[in-house]
Amino acid sequence: MPSKQKKNKPSPGSYRQRNYRNRVDRSGLVSFEVQVRETDLHILATKDVRSKALHHVFELRNQLENYIAHYPEFLQSLKPLAFDPTAPAVVKDMMRASEKAGVGPMAAVAGVTAQYIGEILVREHGVQEIVVENGGDIFLQRSQDCRIAIFAGASPLSNKVGVLVKASQMPTGVCTSSATVGHSLSLGQADAVTVLARSTALADAVATRLGNETRNSQEIDLALEIGAAIEGIVGIVIICGEQLGAWGDIELVGV
Repeated sequence: MPSKQKKNKPSPGSYRQRNYRNRVDRSGLVSFEVQVRETDLHILATKDVRSKALHHVFELRNQLENYIAHYPEFLQSLKPLAFDPTAPAVVKDMMRASEKAGVGPMAAVAGVTAQYIGEILVREHGVQEIVVENGGDIFLQRSQDCRIAIFAGASPLSNKVGVLVKASQMPTGVCTSSATVGHSLSLGQADAVTVLARSTALADAVATRLGNETRNSQEIDLALEIGAAIEGIVGIVIICGEQLGAWGDIELVGV
């Protein structure tokens, strides 16, 4: 399953350099990674379910790859596609997120993967608390508040500011898109656009959209207005150079 085209992600060769994973506060949770070609998950859970997670990653990828084989425009489109009521549930969720955000459905692939794996491990395998990180896009279901740092490339604010996700807001998705980190296409210049939403797929797609809209620091406010109008978005943080803007039910914290 090829990676999405519009969301900046590290290339496969850079996965080894994800040093930020070493900085995660595990808080008594079991930490493990699951990698299947482009899919590279870091999971924190109340017990070691890596074999179960691996099985479900293969299952999820198989659904997406089969759908793409029959409908290649799903992979290639940079715009929303007509909703397909016969598609697998994961594809439907990507289509819904795509429609709301105004981007191609593959803009939601990392977020939807993190959410689906997290939800199924909780629902079917007795995991009580979980964090699934997929290339910087995160699905959270915890009983305590969590601080998440924002990596914003060369911006002086990078790794100096973050968001506090409260236990009352979970489960939730926290997704970040960047025009200056990674190798994929972005139409903007934001160093980081971080979006919180109950749907991790939606947070992922909207992060891509707002990254495209932020072509310079003067457009931060406009991008925030666009994001605020999208139903289901909880909070937004945009960093562009030395400038930062935020909207919604979101608490900024130093890290």
